[in-house]
Amino acid sequence: MRVLVVEDDNDLRYAVAAALRGAGLAVDEAADLPAADEALFVTGYDCAVFDRMLPSGDAVPYVRGLRRSGRTVPVLFLTARDTVTDRVEGFASGGDDYLVKPFAVPELVARVQCLCRRAGAVRPPVCRFADLEIDTARRQVRRAGVLLLLTGKEFAVLEALAARPDQAVPRAQLIEKCWDEMAEPNSNVVEVLVSQLRRKLGNPPLIHTVRGVGYRLTAARTT
Repeated sequence: MRVLVVEDDNDLRYAVAAALRGAGLAVDEAADLPAADEALFVTGYDCAVFDRMLPSGDAVPYVRGLRRSGRTVPVLFLTARDTVTDRVEGFASGGDDYLVKPFAVPELVARVQCLCRRAGAVRPPVCRFADLEIDTARRQVRRAGVLLLLTGKEFAVLEALAARPDQAVPRAQLIEKCWDEMAEPNSNVVEVLVSQLRRKLGNPPLIHTVRGVGYRLTAARTT
């Protein structure tokens, strides 16, 4: 899942981005509305986190404009403006959530994850494939009833593959969905992570390579 964080305070933006990356989300950053507008134009996001008061203006009218243009990306306002009027204005503009500074980082991460799940295709909170169970709400994975300890990035890749079972998911789509703009497209980050994930999932293998394309989550043997 990929998130855009729009915040002009560099330290806070870095901290928020680091926390979200630590939870396995791909994160792009923007310091103002023009940069956010460019990012939203070229990339599909599962959630956008907006500080309200940016050097280029209040994010509320900007989000209102997004909604009028038909853009449905879930938006969380992260702001020091904490009156009831401020919160109502945020929701009325098309915001999906509103978190007041100062905030608890685990709560922010949980709220963003919730909005990301809402943005995706409607899927059951627990996905089952063969003897694999993926709990997207608790971010837990079990195989044959045994809890597996996955990193945030490993969970993100497995979730992306499970969203399209028995279908080949291109490597480029995994990078776009699970890594942020800091990832090098020509590096072997996907191959390394899939190898780690396969070891943790055990046998019989569920993740298969589709040569020249990417990977497929399937219980069937492939050639």
